[in-house]
Amino acid sequence: MVVTPGLGLALLCLGLVAAAALVYRLAHLGGPAVVPAAAGRAVLQLGAVALILAAAVRHVWSAVLVVLVMFGAAAVTAARRAEAGRSGSWLGLAIAAGITAVLPATLLSGVVPIHGVTLVAIGGILLGGTMTATSLAARRGLDAVTRRRGEVEAALSLGFGARTARLVVLGDTAIDALIPGVDQARTVGLVTLPGAFIGVLLTSGSAVQAGAVQILVLIGLMLSQACAVAVTVELVARGRVHRDHPGKSGSRLS
Repeated sequence: MVVTPGLGLALLCLGLVAAAALVYRLAHLGGPAVVPAAAGRAVLQLGAVALILAAAVRHVWSAVLVVLVMFGAAAVTAARRAEAGRSGSWLGLAIAAGITAVLPATLLSGVVPIHGVTLVAIGGILLGGTMTATSLAARRGLDAVTRRRGEVEAALSLGFGARTARLVVLGDTAIDALIPGVDQARTVGLVTLPGAFIGVLLTSGSAVQAGAVQILVLIGLMLSQACAVAVTVELVARGRVHRDHPGKSGSRLS
C-alpha cells in the first residue's frame, strides 16, 4: 500500500478534517477548531521531520542526535501532562531508565543491524510508549496523593516515613499505567496490527520478518514501560515529582 502525495490526498484529508470538526460541534465534544488545528500542526511537523530524517538516518551519529531530540520532547511532554511544574523534569530520568533498559541491549545483541534507520525507528517507538506510561503513572500518582491525602496523613501519624506513606496510595496507579502496553501485547494480531508490523511487511513482503520485529518491539516496550513506571512511582513517593499549586490535585506533602 503506497499513498501518493497530490491533490487527491489533500482533498481527502480536508474532507476528513471537516467531517471530524462537524462531529465535534454537533456532539459538543469541544471547539470545532481543535481538529483543523491539530491536523495543520501534524502536517507541518511531519513535513519537517520527514526532511530531517531523510538526511539524519544516513549516519548513526546523526540518528543518535535525532533520538536525543525526541527524548527531550518526550521528557517535556511527560512533565506537562503530569502538571508537575519544574519538578516534572525528574520524569526524564524515568524515561531514560526505561529506554536504557532496552535499546542498548537490542542494538548490541546483533539481532537488529545498527543503522540510522533502525535506531530512529526502534528508539522512536520505545520513546513514545515509555513517555505515555510515564505521563500516566505520574499524573494518576499525583492525583492519588491528593485525593487520598487522608490515608497518607494517617500513615504518617502512625510513624511511617513520607515515602512509605505515599506508597500506600500509589500501587494502583502503577498498574493502571502499564495496562495499555500489556493489552497491546495481548491483542496484537487479533485486534490491531501495529505500525512496526505493517512497515516491515510493506517493505520486505515477509510476514515472518514483520512478526519478528513486532514481537521484539512489544516485549521491549513492556520492559521499558515497567522500568519507567517503577522509577516514576519512586520519584512521586519521594516527593521529587510533586505539584505545588493547591488548586490542582496532588499538592506536595512535607
